[in-house]
Amino acid sequence: MYSHMMVGSNDIARSKRFYDALFGAIGGKPALEDDRGRLIYMHNGGVFMVTTPIDGAPAAPANGATIGFAMEGPAQADAWYRAGAENGGSPIEDPPGVREGGFGALYLAYLRDPDGNKLCALHRMPA
Repeated sequence: MYSHMMVGSNDIARSKRFYDALFGAIGGKPALEDDRGRLIYMHNGGVFMVTTPIDGAPAAPANGATIGFAMEGPAQADAWYRAGAENGGSPIEDPPGVREGGFGALYLAYLRDPDGNKLCALHRMPA
């Protein structure tokens, strides 16, 4: 069902610094840029893209949306979180850590990217 995720940006250079660091912290490569100036990140079979909005209006985060990234473990989630916070992201919600819920124990870390998109690093803890 899932193909890719694309978010809007009001400053592609700023987004490139942020996402290159964010994905680099988990072993990803810097963005490829297509002929339209969109940033393309490919890692572990997923595709994540960043673009200026096609309609010319300012980019705005989706209300109620969270983009989740699977992590290999808490240490990788922490590295992701630090890289994002040190490169223009904003830490939000509780500090990274284990949270219990209907899906069992999850290690979660939340950030907003420089344009306000809500991001989550998630690792399912062993039972």
